[in-house]
Amino acid sequence: MPPRASKRKTAPPNSSSVTSSDGRSVFSKTKTKGLGKIDRLFNSYANSSSGEIDPDGIVALCSDLGVDHTDVRILMLAWKLKAAKQGFFTQDEWRTGMKALRVDSLSKLKKVLPELEIEVGKPSNYEDFYAYAFRYCLTEEKQKSLDIESICELLNLVLGAQFRPQVDSLIEYLKVQSDYKVINLDQWKNFLRFVQEISFPDLENYDSGLAWPLILDNFIADFIRTLREP
Repeated sequence: MPPRASKRKTAPPNSSSVTSSDGRSVFSKTKTKGLGKIDRLFNSYANSSSGEIDPDGIVALCSDLGVDHTDVRILMLAWKLKAAKQGFFTQDEWRTGMKALRVDSLSKLKKVLPELEIEVGKPSNYEDFYAYAFRYCLTEEKQKSLDIESICELLNLVLGAQFRPQVDSLIEYLKVQSDYKVINLDQWKNFLRFVQEISFPDLENYDSGLAWPLILDNFIADFIRTLREP
């Protein structure tokens, strides 16, 4: 016997199933259109040979955004894009980041930069951003540490605005000390812990008996000795 016809009523089409004359869903076309605008923005700065936004493209992007390429907000943008390689944005990274930011034009990207600063500043995000800043600067395969000059520049960029006295003193020490040529990620993370937790410049809650890296113990000893000098 042939199957009996179903008596169930067909559900009315919803927004994801409405089709246009070409058979494609309206939802799909809208999504594709949005992605197309994101890709066009990417292509306006990408190197046509490599298919990536390279350092020259980032400089051009910064110029159009009205910010310097060394502005910390560009590092925040790289964090949002989850960019893996310093000075380069891939198309996939760009798509992911722009969709997360709800941005598909230069004007929208310019407007969202202040909001990105607020997002990064949240305690739940800041430690991740701070660690990312270190990893982003690792440009060689299997590289685990950064030279002192790079660390000083990064400290100034990432922490300088919030913790200027501590950062200035720490940079001054790092430049004159001779025991360390490079800084690893654990030491870098403890620099953040130090400026967030330790009262400065009185250091009244600093306890050398706690698990601080030796480089910070040495910094404190040098700082105290400098204060006591006539």
